[in-house]
Amino acid sequence: MKARRDVYQAIADPTRRAIINLISAEPHNVNAIAEKFDVSRQAISLHVKILIDCGLITITQRGRDRFCEAQLDQLSEVSAWVDQYRKHWESKLDSLESYLEKLKKQRYGKQKK
Repeated sequence: MKARRDVYQAIADPTRRAIINLISAEPHNVNAIAEKFDVSRQAISLHVKILIDCGLITITQRGRDRFCEAQLDQLSEVSAWVDQYRKHWESKLDSLESYLEKLKKQRYGKQKK
């Protein structure tokens, strides 16, 4: 049975986020990716497999090497999810700012008379 994977699983792990960051600039082969981390090549291969399953990486065969290329379109799902909460908190902070401004006027507005 194949595990169901989504983009949130992919970015939940700091190593996978670092791999995405590394290959977003330019494609790397798995060995070059593994050299950048203090974990085994097998561990990197597992992270790459999860990223492939989540649609964030594609593999391109070039000669004997397999290059990992970032496919960042899937991250728009995360961006949309975060954006809804950003709007919520911006609204809350605007309300707090208005409340604090009202308190400031009540407290200091009367002293100036």
